Amino acid sequence: MTADTLIYIAVMAGVTYAVRMLPFVIFRKKIESKFVKNFLYYVPYAVLGAMTIPAVFYSTGNIISAVAGFAAAVILAFRNKSLLTVAIAACGAAFAADMIMSLI
Repeated sequence: MTADTLIYIAVMAGVTYAVRMLPFVIFRKKIESKFVKNFLYYVPYAVLGAMTIPAVFYSTGNIISAVAGFAAAVILAFRNKSLLTVAIAACGAAFAADMIMSLI
């Protein structure tokens, strides 16, 4: 391993530790503010969405197949289907749309 790699690993470890340690240092007593509680509750979902949604549209070579898979996933998710069902249907819809686009 090079020195650069070790530095990258050390920085990543430090950031990971800081993110997990800071809430314990900053909030020593129970949080009473409803705004802060709601903020801390929804942040993981917002970050996950911000990281995942753009990747969905660039995951295939064709934007149309990506939109078809995304639409299938959203429809099934709103119908409270299981995660496995949603994932398989989204992959199937994207694959089917890609195959149809290749025939045209």
